[in-house]
Formats: sequence, C-alpha cells, structure tokens
Amino acid sequence: MAYTVEKVECTPWFDMELLLSLSQETRLGGELMDKSMKLWEAWTSGMTVSKITAGKRQYLLTCLDDSVEKTVDDAWTNRPSEGHLLNALAQTLCMCVAHELLPEVEDAGCAPAPKPTDELREALKEAGVPYMGDGPMLSKRYAVLTYFPFKGGCEICSLLRDCPKGQGKSDSANSVLLPGYEPPAETKS
Repeated sequence: MAYTVEKVECTPWFDMELLLSLSQETRLGGELMDKSMKLWEAWTSGMTVSKITAGKRQYLLTCLDDSVEKTVDDAWTNRPSEGHLLNALAQTLCMCVAHELLPEVEDAGCAPAPKPTDELREALKEAGVPYMGDGPMLSKRYAVLTYFPFKGGCEICSLLRDCPKGQGKSDSANSVLLPGYEPPAETKS
C-alpha cells in the first residue's frame, strides 16, 4: 500500500469566539481563562499534526495527546462544568488547526470526514490513530481528519447520513456526547 505520513508544523491561534460557541458559554471567569490558556499551551506542544498521502489523496490529521482525554475525564468526574469547558477547549484546539491550515473549513463550518480507504486505514495505524471498526470514527476522542487541501463541505462528508448539521438539525449539533456520560435509556411503560 502506498502512503506517507509527514509532520506539519502548526501553532494555532486561540479562538475565544469558537471556544465560547462550543462550550455554549457567554463569558469565562479569570481563573478558568487562566487555566484554559495554560492547558492550551501544554496541549499545543503535545499535539500531532500530519499530512497523510494515501493513494492519490491527501488528508490533514490533527490529534491531541492521550493525556488530554485523561485531563478532561478527570475534570468531568470532579467538576462537570469544568469538564464541559475543557472538552470544548480540546475541540477548539483541533478545529483551530484545521482553520489555520485550511481556512475554507471555517467558512464551510465543518471539516468533512473522508471515506475510509485501505491505504488511509494503514496510514492512520502508522500515525497512531486507527479507525474504530469499519466506519470513519477515529480511535482518539480529540482528533480531526479531513481532506488536504480542502475539497468541499457537507456534500462530501462520509458522516452526512448521521450528522445533525448535515441533516439540517443544527440545534442538536451544538455539543458532543462523551463516552460514559450517555443519558439513561428510556424505559417503556
């Protein structure tokens, strides 16, 4: 299989507006802002940004270190409101990389997920972020994989059928459900 994985240098700017949007907050207090900025710097230094060439296509992969998931999970356990903010901060960091390297992603409002191919699967394994199962779900919670250069928005996304935004239900697309925090299943009477 023909693929390459190359590191890409990127130091994304902190996007306060995106963080507030993802966290559904209107303001952040000084203490939380200070903590967020310290984590942003630490997480930026531990993130991996790669250009993957698999077959005839190229992709941008951004993933945060495993310690980010632990930090967010610990915050969810101890202070759920802080966990919610840190989850949004990690998502913001991944998207800020995409916005910096692919400005069209910001305009489109999404980084479309490519359809998994055999070459892409092998390259992602080498990069340490394999797919989970047959679909386009990555094994890391804080990772973004999209076309590089930009190729289009929702119309080319392999998640379109299951995406609230792609289905015009943007009200339900404002947050991400973390594993282990699903609401209890409804019981039928």
